[in-house]
Amino acid sequence: MVDYILKAVDLIMSGQASAMVTCPINKELMHRAGFQFDGHTELLAHLTHTADYVMMLAGDRLKVSLATIHCGLNEVSKRLTKELIVKTITITHDALKGYFSLKMPRVAVSALNPHAGESGLFGLEDEEIVKPAVEQAQESGLLVDGPFPADTLFYHAVNGKFDAVVAMYHDQGLIPLKLLHFSDAVNITLGLPIIRTSVDHGTAYDIAGKGVADPSSLIAAIKMAAKMAQSRAKSDK
Repeated sequence: MVDYILKAVDLIMSGQASAMVTCPINKELMHRAGFQFDGHTELLAHLTHTADYVMMLAGDRLKVSLATIHCGLNEVSKRLTKELIVKTITITHDALKGYFSLKMPRVAVSALNPHAGESGLFGLEDEEIVKPAVEQAQESGLLVDGPFPADTLFYHAVNGKFDAVVAMYHDQGLIPLKLLHFSDAVNITLGLPIIRTSVDHGTAYDIAGKGVADPSSLIAAIKMAAKMAQSRAKSDK
């Protein structure tokens, strides 16, 4: 399993391939093989010497990047920093330009707390961390706005007001995304020097061999990888 990933990275880094598409992996087996990473993303970042990367889940109607990924809910506010959010906004913005051919990407940032903290009544993170991050990104010339309450933000994004949303934690961003794109969402690792897309689901061993698996997400991941490679080739010219 890991050998396939290593080979794919080698092929791209040597110019023999333009992108890679990954199927789900079993993280426990990866650990048994001696690779102590949380998943594909962390392994690929290690192999490509990438320090700053972002996980995006994308469909035709909604694209969501995550400031924090796999951690307990009680860890989210501890991990959030202005620098982390600015990095997530910037990498998301650059990807929308380079991979999705958007000249002026519009990025929205979700608040962490209900009602964006309600002026501090429901937490200070939005005033003290998220808002300053948005302002710093704006000062650098990015078309970004927020923090917006999450319960209304995704409605506006789906209806075309924004090109992508930066969510503060995993389920905040992926519940609306998978509600809309359960079968055809694509997992994209942004910030790597290579193009990598993946399915948005796990190994599903419980249905293996039964002929009932839905290939829609893998098909979408292959098509998106090809589209991203074409966009990158155009921008390189």
